[in-house]
Amino acid sequence: MRFFQPLYEHCSDEELMKLIAEHDERGFDELYRRYADRMLHYFWRMFYHDEEKAQDFVQDIFVKIVEKPHLFHPEKRFSTWIYSVASNMVKNEYRSREVRKIITTMDDMSRIPVAETLDETALDRQKFIARLEDELENLSENHREVFVLRYQEELSIKEIGEVMGCSEGTIKSRIFYCLQKLANGLKTFDPGK
Repeated sequence: MRFFQPLYEHCSDEELMKLIAEHDERGFDELYRRYADRMLHYFWRMFYHDEEKAQDFVQDIFVKIVEKPHLFHPEKRFSTWIYSVASNMVKNEYRSREVRKIITTMDDMSRIPVAETLDETALDRQKFIARLEDELENLSENHREVFVLRYQEELSIKEIGEVMGCSEGTIKSRIFYCLQKLANGLKTFDPGK
């Protein structure tokens, strides 16, 4: 006799959180499968491409989910909630860095191998990406976060507002000023100039 096993991959994120609250490991495994890479990418971007720190924070956020599933309110979307938790974790880390006066630097381009036979287009693309990364690091924390959430994590304006605890108008304003600053910093790549 075979017992029916629920197909966890067909459960919504919110249903998986209910299962996690009931100590269902398979529900957790499915939620982890869906969000671990997304959270790793988010933390990696927010912590200046520090992969070890990003991995630590991914572990921390999923430990929080297991230990305190009751903090999730089922009437909210899980994806918005997890980014809110992640955003708060990042803000707390930034605050503790300020208190400890830790200065971090970014050395991401040294990790990317450059082939000797790159054509001109590939070289231009690499230069653009390197410059974009530099410009992103020069943005304020709020502008960098809104850029990452909108253009890399592809959240809606409304979702970003919920994550950052701001009105949609504030988010739109931050995106506008963020893009304006990036455009100024990247104007050397404008073919019309």
